[in-house]
Amino acid sequence: MAAHRRQSTPASQEAGALRAASAASDVGSRGGVARVGRRLHVIAKSLLRLFARPMKSDRGEGGPVVHPYRGYGSHHEAFLMGRVFRQVGLARVIPRRGALRDAADVTRRLARRGFADAEVRIRLGENSATVTTDHDGYFDVRLPLDVPLDEHVSWHRAELEVITPDRENVRTRADVYIPPPNTDLMVISDIDDTVMHTGVADKLRMLYRLFVEKAHRRTAFPGVAEFYQALHAGTAGDARRPILYVSRGPWSIYEVLEAFFQLNHIPVGPILFLREWGISWRHPWPRRAEDHKYDLITQMITLFGDLPCVLIGDSGQHDPEVYTRIVKENPGRVKAIYIRRVDRKADRETAIARLRDEIEHTDCELLLSDDSAAMAAHAHERGYISETGLHAVRQASR
Repeated sequence: MAAHRRQSTPASQEAGALRAASAASDVGSRGGVARVGRRLHVIAKSLLRLFARPMKSDRGEGGPVVHPYRGYGSHHEAFLMGRVFRQVGLARVIPRRGALRDAADVTRRLARRGFADAEVRIRLGENSATVTTDHDGYFDVRLPLDVPLDEHVSWHRAELEVITPDRENVRTRADVYIPPPNTDLMVISDIDDTVMHTGVADKLRMLYRLFVEKAHRRTAFPGVAEFYQALHAGTAGDARRPILYVSRGPWSIYEVLEAFFQLNHIPVGPILFLREWGISWRHPWPRRAEDHKYDLITQMITLFGDLPCVLIGDSGQHDPEVYTRIVKENPGRVKAIYIRRVDRKADRETAIARLRDEIEHTDCELLLSDDSAAMAAHAHERGYISETGLHAVRQASR
């Protein structure tokens, strides 16, 4: 898909329905109770559809299914991951559409399990690879692009096929973002308390803010969408820079965050999560968020060769420590660190100031601010965004 073309996805359609539901809820009679009741009914149906949507690909037949996530890469190598599930089928008495079908699909989603040792074939253009899923059904592939892809296209379509000896093979597609050859900057951003007001660890509060609060009560920080749009576009307006997002949340809320990005007009990119967020016998403790973030960012920096990057995070989740470590280990690669202030604890601000001093001798500056406009002003001063982009962030941050 061409970079300038907006993609119509189920998430964008769902986000549109939610926006319409929010707007419609405030129009009509002044019967407050009836209006709230109608609004809650529409929201409940939207949530049900959203959580049921990943189950629709098997048409109720059950068996193995594959759910890939957005991939990314350079013109030399692409990275893609996903998960293969075994899921139960639906009884024929359940209708193909409607709330009852959605409720049944949500139940199936809760009951499904990862498909271990499944063979997955991936093809991107004329390049291909075969991988095997792990114990939990996950797979990932770093695919060398020996046959170049079209440089004039940023979004590419990968073909995936799961080999199932006892039935017909399962096929699907996944989008992979490859920035233009002349890309001058990469953006890597945290999500929790950096883009949105509350982290995905508090799922109930996030769901309330995302789907229940009125549209004008923003779930994203003011100016965030405009700032990320400006960074993506660059000074000339057509840079198509890659923006990669990292979260400590589980893969199970991928669709929720995808809808959130669409709802708030935040540039879409791959969303990378902690694989096993919950407790299990094999992994009795969740992996430390800072280790997960450090490993992913290091992987991305390695993948994109010598491409400079900007790191965006918040003051409450070890981001300053992780980011300054990356600056020290990758001289010249990180050009700016933007840290959103989420509280004003004196000891935390002192610690961040100390980290800023530690990298003062480099060409990377660490900016701590609770204002998107201040970050945008710095980015404009350093030549990362246009005057138009800066103006849009300032307008949205008022």
